Amino acid sequence: MAEFMAIALFVSICIALMSGYPVAFTLGGMALVFASIGVLTGTFDIGYLHALPNRIFGIMNNQTMLAVPLFVFMGVMLEKSRVAEDLLESMSRLFGTLRGGLAISVCVVGALLAASTGIVGATVVTMGLLALPTMLRRGYDPAISTGVLAATGTLGQIIPPSIILVLLGDVMSSAYQQAQLRMGIFSPKTVSVGDLFIGSLIPGLLLVGLYILYLVVVAIAQPKKLPALPKEELGPIEWGKLIGSLLPPLLLIGAVLGSILAGYATPTEAAAIGALGATLLSLAKRQLSFQRLKETAYGTTEITAMVFLILIGASLFSLVFRGFGGEALIEDMLRSLPGGVLGAFIVVMLVIFLLGFILDFIEIIFVVVPIVGPILLAMGLDPIWLGVMIAINLQTSFLTPPFGFSLFYLRGVTPASVPTSTMYKGVIPFILIQAAMLVVAYLWPELVTWLPNKVYGS
Repeated sequence: MAEFMAIALFVSICIALMSGYPVAFTLGGMALVFASIGVLTGTFDIGYLHALPNRIFGIMNNQTMLAVPLFVFMGVMLEKSRVAEDLLESMSRLFGTLRGGLAISVCVVGALLAASTGIVGATVVTMGLLALPTMLRRGYDPAISTGVLAATGTLGQIIPPSIILVLLGDVMSSAYQQAQLRMGIFSPKTVSVGDLFIGSLIPGLLLVGLYILYLVVVAIAQPKKLPALPKEELGPIEWGKLIGSLLPPLLLIGAVLGSILAGYATPTEAAAIGALGATLLSLAKRQLSFQRLKETAYGTTEITAMVFLILIGASLFSLVFRGFGGEALIEDMLRSLPGGVLGAFIVVMLVIFLLGFILDFIEIIFVVVPIVGPILLAMGLDPIWLGVMIAINLQTSFLTPPFGFSLFYLRGVTPASVPTSTMYKGVIPFILIQAAMLVVAYLWPELVTWLPNKVYGS
């Protein structure tokens, strides 16, 4: 009976979320409803709920989670400081005379924005508004144009500093400690947000390189789809303006990631550097005003409140789910799958991929990963590798038709003349590239683990 309640709880939450109810209230409210039913039927021990105040207090005192509002502030501030406009204009002049040069410029600028803002929706919408009209006007194939915009927008999930990696790093740290305790290791090692940042660098840069390689191949094989632009139309390359638009965000990214890589700052401290740097950059570009600062503060507060409210709801859900024996049920199921660790890993990744169609990454990280993470890690998987693989998987899910969130964001700024089916066609090559990256990272896990081991010497 208790196991049936656990399954019913999870299914009910998925149905409620697909119906459009707010995530945080759905998680917490549905969990309380099922807990009440469980108490009445004698299938749930209310003592599990006594741990909720301690969990909420732990969230409030979690220093790692302080990085969330700081990185969000950094992203929102940069979004409003014309960094994207200046970068795209300069890069277009640099690469525009090449076949596919405008699409390559979008890839480069999208990667820089991803590393600067870490917010998928903001990157997709900003790049869609700025680049898509120009690409269509210059005769670029609509499918490839929308595909490259949607794909580069999702890079904010994997290229650090990323909000998803901050949240995932905190959850993986807890899951890794639980896994070690299950294995009888009572002085457990830890995994940090910084580990995931460093581990995701090489896969993230490889994805950018593969995107560009695909565009170069298409430009050579089918030049009509990605035409070169006349030099007279673009005007001369203004090297001073190019350096002026490229250097500040690069310095900001270098300061944030460099301070972590060098061991001078924790991710939370690096986030504070990023927030201050974004403010100074906006001031230097004469884009900072009291109104803009107010809008940034409001935007940061709104996103941060949503994240933490979902985290509280997810904590309540996990307690009730565990009280019904759901965690043990999933562990038994994964351990009984054919193929051992590989079978369990494939099933978990498939479930996360499918859930990415209906749930935002925040819900998946806070609800699903705490349940399956300790089980997979107890089977011997590397925590940094698993965290990065989950991030790439979610990135792929967010790009996959018909429910990919990135496609919804882009659809909102795409002209009606470009049908949705064209957008779906355009993202397929990029989905295949990301799927190939997952396979390659599985076959050669050193792509993820080599740099953290090199930096930390472990």
